[in-house]
Order: sequence, then structure tokens, then C-alpha cells
Amino acid sequence: MRWTTEQVLALAPDDASRKAGGKLSTAGPWSEAGAADGAVWGLCKGSGKKPYQTVVDTAGPAYKCSCPSRKFPCKHALGLLLLWAADERGVTESEVPEWAGEWLEGRRKRSEEKAAARTGGDDGGAAAPADPEAARRRADRRAARITAGATELEQRLTDLLRGGLAAAEQSGYGLWEETAARMVDAQAPGLAGRVRELGAVPGSGAGWPVRLLEESALLHLLTSGWLGLDRLPGPLAATVRTRVGLPSVTDGAPVRDHWLVLAQYDTSDGKLVTRRIRLYGRDSGRSALLLSFGAAGRSPELGLPVGLMIDAEVVPHAGSGALRADWGRQFGPPGPIEGPPPGGSTTDAVEAYGRALRDDPWLDSWPVTLREVVPVPDRDGGWQLADADGTSALPLTSAAVARPGLWKLAALSGGGPVSVFGECGHRGFQPLAAWAEDIPGTVPLT
Repeated sequence: MRWTTEQVLALAPDDASRKAGGKLSTAGPWSEAGAADGAVWGLCKGSGKKPYQTVVDTAGPAYKCSCPSRKFPCKHALGLLLLWAADERGVTESEVPEWAGEWLEGRRKRSEEKAAARTGGDDGGAAAPADPEAARRRADRRAARITAGATELEQRLTDLLRGGLAAAEQSGYGLWEETAARMVDAQAPGLAGRVRELGAVPGSGAGWPVRLLEESALLHLLTSGWLGLDRLPGPLAATVRTRVGLPSVTDGAPVRDHWLVLAQYDTSDGKLVTRRIRLYGRDSGRSALLLSFGAAGRSPELGLPVGLMIDAEVVPHAGSGALRADWGRQFGPPGPIEGPPPGGSTTDAVEAYGRALRDDPWLDSWPVTLREVVPVPDRDGGWQLADADGTSALPLTSAAVARPGLWKLAALSGGGPVSVFGECGHRGFQPLAAWAEDIPGTVPLT
């Protein structure tokens, strides 16, 4: 099936790529464009003598282009997909050219090899670490560094409370940056990130002492959890390891389902781009979060078409939240989503987030679907999603109010009830996708 323009644009790594891809979405710059067997290809005229060779495996999706761009997908892949989505005459069914076929065959062969490696090969055995004893010693050394860093951080928090929260505004950000650097030296990037967030709270607006106390308590809980790791239940201990900055590891057998791709968005800290993809299993009813990363200006390679459903496997990670997963084998091309996942009221959403906090107290948000809600302004100049029956409402996050997706949601609603998927947390609700009864398909809001 051909994707919609919205689904293609949701794959773009940034706004600049969306605009550049839009300029290449007409037949003019393209030649020999075609599609067959879950692939789209074409030659795009550029500034050089030779056109850029662009091919997309829509079953992945995955992209290959001879241009020098470090973004995935590049503007040529986006332009080709936009042309394919909007103009059946511009991209017709045809025979795969040799240059595209070689890449497609190699990619699918590599996918099969990776799948065989995940299942342990023909004999069912997993590959053993090259030197398990050396790996254990490295892990012990890192754990000792993190313990020393957590102990030092506990002392810093004690000094903060002993000196009074009011003094935090006078000490400035330098103290917190120094403490964060110490946590980096201790190989605990998770602790370092939370220390930096803590340092930004003083003087951040009305009520900052309360927020500082809350964040200090959560940080104290995390350091205490690490220092008492051997006394925690297995799933909670895995969550603490991940929160302090140790790599998250897979745990359990792959889960095959028809996965609804509900959202995809990127965040950046200036050095690393993190892509989050939210999934929902139609048959299992479980949610999954895929993470991929891009460093040194590169976009994350993993990207899935929002608004489609894929028969595939995900491999869950260890931890109390049980959401993080790795993308596994696919068993067919993407198909249309029949409708939004099961959901409830705004009260149900808050209760779901509360239950999730019992397993992971450091959780910022939880994926939920709201049914029969209406976006309306609130009295303080923000926006909220109110139940159609008027019983309760959820405020939108300040980030959601500032994004164009809010106006897309308001236009989709037109004052009537809609279904909205998003993240419910202590900062409010972040809408990511929406559905209306009289409009087919999923509308991405990121």
C-alpha cells in the first residue's frame, strides 16, 4: 500500500528535511522512478553530472542514497516517498533496476542473518562473550566508580538540605555543573543528567523551592537504590541500573504482534540525537518504546511510518516499566491501522501513570490513549483535553502548547470529540497522534 503524505513527513529527521524533501516531491527532478515488492527507487537530478541513486525499502523502512547527506532519511528519499505517496503516475510499478536490486538483496540477507543470530543460529546456542572474566572485571570496576559517585552525591544533597534551599539560588549553576562532571567521571551519565536538571531549578520561576525539593528527593531515592541494589527485587534493580546510566539489556523472548506505530519524535542534547518510537500491540495489548541514537550530527537510522501497522517482533528489555524494546524481525509490509488503540478518560490516564510510578518512581510519563476528548483553552492561557461529558480534564504540557501539532489537533476536532494518543506525566499531557470519526487514518501530531 502507498503511504500518505503525513506518514512520509513523520519520518523526516527535522523541519529542514521536510521542506527540502517537499521541493523534490514533484516528477521534475526524477527519472526512472518505480516501485515493486515493497521498494521504491529513482534517480534524482542534482548539481553534479550523475544523478543521485535513491532507493527505499518500505518494509523496513530503510534508505540508501548516493548523496553525501548524513541524515536518515535524506531529502532525496523523502522527496521520492512524497512523490510515490501523492502521484501514482509519477512512480509506477516496474522492474527493479540492478543498482537498486543489489542493495535490496544485500539488506534483506543481512536482516535474515541478524534474525538467525538473535535466535542462536541453527543449533540454538547463543554466542559466548569473547572473555567473560574480563567483562566481569570491567563491570565491577565501573560499579565501584558509580558507588563512589553516588556516595559523594548523597553528601552533596545532605549539604544542600542542611544549608537550606534558599541558598541554592545564591550558589549559582557552577556547583551543579561541577557535581555533574564528577558523576560523568564516575561513569554514571544518568546521575549526571539529573544533577544538571536539578541545577536548573533554582530561580526558574514561582514555586521553584518546591520543585527543587521534589527533584532532590527523587535523586536521593535513586542514589539510595543504587547503594542498596542487592536488596531490591530484580525488575526494580534493573530499572535503577538503567536510571544511573548503565546500558539497558534485553530480557525475555521476542514478542510477535501486529504493532501499531503511533508516534516518532527526536530530542537532542547538542551531542546526541535520541529518537523515540511508540508502539502498541494490537493482539497483546502491550506498549513498547523503541530508542535509537545518532551522534556527531547524524540522524538515528531506525524510523517507522507513523499511522501504519507492522507484523513484527520486538525484544523486551529488563526493568520494572517493561516498555523499552528492540526492533526485531518483520513478517510483511506495513498495513493500515484500523483505528486507535483502546483508551479511556482523562481520569483513567492519570491513574495509569500513577500505577506505573509504583514500578518506576523516576518515570516522566506513560503512554495512554484518551477517548472522546475535546481540546479547549484553559483560564491560564494554556490548553487542556477535556472529557466530552465535562467530568475532568488534563492540561497539555507547555511544550505541546508551543508546537504546531496543537493547532492540527484543534482543527481535527473542530470543537467535537476525538481520540488522542500521547504521554501522560507530571508535567501534563503530550499529544502525539489523533483520530476523528469522520476523517480516515491516523493524524501524527509531532
